[in-house]
Amino acid sequence: MGTPDFAVPPLQQLLRHYNVVGVVTQPDRPAGRNRAVQQSPVKQVALAAGVPVLQPEKIRKPEAIEELRQRNADVFIVAAFGQILPQAVLDLPSSGAINIHASLLPRWRGAAPIQAAVRAGDAETGITIMKMDAGLDTGPMYRQRAIPIAADETGQSLHDKLSQLGADLLIETLPEILNGSLVPQPQDGDLATLAPRIAKEAGRIDWSKPAVEIERTVRAFTPWPGTFTYWNGKLLKILSGKIIAGSAGIGAVAMSDHRPAVGTGEGLFAPDRLQIEGRSAMSIDDFLRGHPDFTDAQLQ
Repeated sequence: MGTPDFAVPPLQQLLRHYNVVGVVTQPDRPAGRNRAVQQSPVKQVALAAGVPVLQPEKIRKPEAIEELRQRNADVFIVAAFGQILPQAVLDLPSSGAINIHASLLPRWRGAAPIQAAVRAGDAETGITIMKMDAGLDTGPMYRQRAIPIAADETGQSLHDKLSQLGADLLIETLPEILNGSLVPQPQDGDLATLAPRIAKEAGRIDWSKPAVEIERTVRAFTPWPGTFTYWNGKLLKILSGKIIAGSAGIGAVAMSDHRPAVGTGEGLFAPDRLQIEGRSAMSIDDFLRGHPDFTDAQLQ
C-alpha cells in the first residue's frame, strides 16, 4: 500500500523477494500544469510488473475491505499510502500491517516527518519499521535505523535517502516479522512530536522569524510546498539561500558583503536562487541583472 515516489523502492524490493499479490494505491488524479490525469508512481511500477492494482477512493468502505480480504495476504506493507487504515483493514492479514515510517518514532508522527526533521534542525532522523494500530503512527516498533541530517539537506535529498533506507530495512526485518521471532516494542508516547500534513500556504515566508528558521524551512520545503514571498504584488519563490551576519528591517532587502540579503527577526537571509512569477528560476546575480531595483525591495 503506497502512492508516491517514497514507496517505489520498497515495492521494488518486495517484488524481488516476495510474491506480491496486489498493490493498493490512491486513485489516478489530475496533476501538473495541464491537469492531465496521472497514475501514481507505485501504480506504474506495479503495472509494469504485472501485479493487480486496487485503487479504492475510500479504503474503509465495505466493498474495498472485501476486495482486500479476497487477496488473502499474509501481511500488508504500507509506505506513504495516503489514507488512514481502519481496524477492519488492519485485522485482515495474519501477520498484521507493517508501516515504513520516515522518522525515528515517536518523534515526528504524522504525514510530513521528513520536512519536520529538517525544519527543526534535527541532527539525525531515520526509518522505523512498525506494526500499525488504529492510532496515528502509535503502533509498536520492530526496528529503527538512524542517519545523520547534513547541513545542506533538503526535503528532497533526505526523502531519497530515507526511501532507500526504508526499502533495505524492510527486507532485512520482514523475515523475522513473518516467522514471529521479532517482538515489536511499544513507543514512549510522552516523547511524541507531531508532523502534520503541509498545506501549500505554509510555504509563505514569515520574515519576522529568525534567519536560521527561514533557512531551514527553505531547505525542508524543497521541493514541496516550496517557499515564497511577495514583491510588488508578484509571487517570488525563494529556492535556496544562506544565513549571513548583519541586520535590516523585517522583510527589507539590503546589501551586505556585496550581495542582497533580507532582514529577518534575527540576522539576514541571503537568497541564492529565486523565481519570480511568470519567469524561470535563476541565480541571484542573474536576477539582479533583470531586476536591479530588488536591492531596495520590501518583501511581504
